Amino acid sequence: MKILYHHRTQAEDGQAVHIRALQSAWRELGHEVVEFSLVSRAGSAVQAAPSKPSPWGAVARLPRFARELAEYAYTAYARPKLAAAIAREEPDFVYERYAFGNAAGVRASRRMGVPIMLEVNSPMVLELSRTRGLSFARTAERLERFIFTEATRVCVVTQVLGRMLQDLGVEPRRILVTPNGVHLEQYEYADRGAARAAARARFELAPDQLALGFVGYYRDWHRLDLVVDALAALPRAVLVLVGEGPARESLEARARERGVQDRVRFAGRVAHGEIPGLLPAFDVALVPAINPYASPLKLHEYMAAELSCIAPDQDNLREVLTHGENAWLVPAGDGAALLAALETLARDPELRLRLGRAARRTIVERDLTWRGNARRVLSEIEDLRSRKEKPW
Repeated sequence: MKILYHHRTQAEDGQAVHIRALQSAWRELGHEVVEFSLVSRAGSAVQAAPSKPSPWGAVARLPRFARELAEYAYTAYARPKLAAAIAREEPDFVYERYAFGNAAGVRASRRMGVPIMLEVNSPMVLELSRTRGLSFARTAERLERFIFTEATRVCVVTQVLGRMLQDLGVEPRRILVTPNGVHLEQYEYADRGAARAAARARFELAPDQLALGFVGYYRDWHRLDLVVDALAALPRAVLVLVGEGPARESLEARARERGVQDRVRFAGRVAHGEIPGLLPAFDVALVPAINPYASPLKLHEYMAAELSCIAPDQDNLREVLTHGENAWLVPAGDGAALLAALETLARDPELRLRLGRAARRTIVERDLTWRGNARRVLSEIEDLRSRKEKPW
């Protein structure tokens, strides 16, 4: 098949990882992917603008109301260009990563009579209303509902998110669950002992230290402060933070208050391709807090690397995790429960090993990989064709 992949992402973060990984998976399966974007992420691309610096790069620095208007304006800017790309490339379907205020994909696809698979990782109106705020909230709500209900299929990362979209009017038959994935082969270690030794040397970990690890862009709501608090009761434990984020200053202050500043390692940002080589350093991988509708990329990477994980006991994570079988689940935001879980795993290496092996088995058996997601989307398109269902 030929796929036209449309996104508005410019950030070089987990979103970019997701875009590259899914495109790569389709190509590995023998399909052609053409990218339509502001910033090309991989392979053949149809740029929405010339290769000179994009004027959209300054949008994030605008006042809130102006930024919001600019995000809505992207639809008028991109829709005719995307329609022209569809006419020129003749894809079997358009795959679009949803972005706030962007109706270009559904409008252009409908005009050209091509199915569109809309990937939704979060309900942006809800998320933005709770973070940066919205100047035109009712307009945002109406537009988001239109985009979701117009798509041929909506690919959501969890069943929880799927139910939220049903509440917005999306028909259940139009919802396809495609969780975040991994390239499983990147987490296969020819000599795990050597990989562990090299990774622990990089973090300057002593042989008897218990490494508690977190990977990602950490914010206050990730509740890593609870882990810092727990270090006081875990004298052999070290918290290793791979990545960066606005919570660093508060975490440093917290560590000084608790007298554990020498056992909190800020490893800094690393290229995503380095992550598989670093994860074997961890004894326990952490997802202290996560949105109630998310599919954390880091979680599936921990699982693929056979790590024992501690995560919140909430519906979206229970779609993948079972307490005591492939992870250790604790009530969200409960510092005492988190400490108890850390103490349990700290004193039981056999339990850590069992949880890690079961976690990787879950990834394999449920095909929670990028190629698995690529196949799910392709299968849905083939099903549409076999039933001769119109995309609209």
